[in-house]
Amino acid sequence: MLRVEVEAQQQALAAVEVAVQGLSPEQQLELRNQLDQVLTCVSSLRSEVAELRGGLQDIAVQIIQDVKKGVEDSQRVRRRRHLVHRERTDSTGSSSIYFTASQGVTSAYETSEGGYSTAYAESDYTDRDTDKEEGEREPEQESEEDEDQSCATVLTLRQEDSQEEEVEERGLLEEDEEEEEEEEEERLQLVTEVPSGELALLLAQSDILHTGDASLKAEGFKLLLDNRAEYGDSREFLWRLARAYSDMYESTEDKQEKKSYAQQGQEEAESALKKNGLNAECHKWFAVLTELTSKHGSMHGKRKSSNILKEHLDRAIALRDDDPMCYYLLGRWCYEVATLDWLEKKAAAALYQSPPTATLHDALENFLKAEELSPAFSKTVRLHIAQCHQKLGNISEATNWTELALKTPTNSDDDETSELEAQLRVLTDRKI
Repeated sequence: MLRVEVEAQQQALAAVEVAVQGLSPEQQLELRNQLDQVLTCVSSLRSEVAELRGGLQDIAVQIIQDVKKGVEDSQRVRRRRHLVHRERTDSTGSSSIYFTASQGVTSAYETSEGGYSTAYAESDYTDRDTDKEEGEREPEQESEEDEDQSCATVLTLRQEDSQEEEVEERGLLEEDEEEEEEEEEERLQLVTEVPSGELALLLAQSDILHTGDASLKAEGFKLLLDNRAEYGDSREFLWRLARAYSDMYESTEDKQEKKSYAQQGQEEAESALKKNGLNAECHKWFAVLTELTSKHGSMHGKRKSSNILKEHLDRAIALRDDDPMCYYLLGRWCYEVATLDWLEKKAAAALYQSPPTATLHDALENFLKAEELSPAFSKTVRLHIAQCHQKLGNISEATNWTELALKTPTNSDDDETSELEAQLRVLTDRKI
């Protein structure tokens, strides 16, 4: 097994070497350093997984022992209750049978002052005939036979109860085995959430290619697409594949290709969410692909996607509050809602019982949070900050942020950013 992992690592490293041939020496050195750090992290992660697996096994064994002990204790208590109940029932039943069988004789007995029968008292029976004495013995024999029958009945009942207890114990044991199997499945699912060595190396390679230019991003997309059949059950793989679809969306100019990339990426992000709804990256990339898909839909679809976008951005931020991209996307959502015209607001009110609400201050707050978490995170973020200040009447702040944005290297050449930049250049021209 170790040999297979070593060979897989060597193959992955060879693939990385091929990928970085087009980079400069400085970029290659930086890439190799990052890859070394990733491999070190993978190695430490593997040891932590082994420790976690051992700890989970110990916990599972302890849980099983505690459950068995609890079942055995409850069975002992139940058996004691059954025994006490049977003893009292047997004594009462045999006495009632005895006195019922001898009722004809006891009716002739005298009763003492306390109300108790004084059967076979010598003063009452010394003058009786021998025949009567023999006649009196017959009911006694009958009572003894009846008592033997009652004892046999009690034994039969006890045997039936013991059989019922065996059936109950067998059922409890079967339930315990089912619970143990469920616990084992849950434990295995928890362990399998951690990527294996080969998958971890593949994900690390994908993360590195995602930070490169369009050609490297395309290579990363192809790498993930080729391994979709093997690792399609991993949420860590699926959200990265959704991210790769977003990269391909940004790199192409064809509208049909953009629409196809957006829709397929949204499907992969949705599959990742079904694997685990408590992963911030799954919610973030589902929100990103939902927004991209809405650009190619109807107005009603855009409004519906807008609500979905807001919901998943809130969940992503709740799970991880240090991602500047989430705050940037949330700021854009707030700005679009705050700048709806009268007709759009009426349409939203007609479509939804509680239409979305946001202000320019909300949008500015989210844009500033993205800038705070990662200064110069995006030229577009700074342009949006300047735009919010302009809408709020803070012309000096808008001018300063526009100048700062124009000095920031661009990371997006889309039409929306270019148009926004052209609008805000007016502020800097006025200052000159």
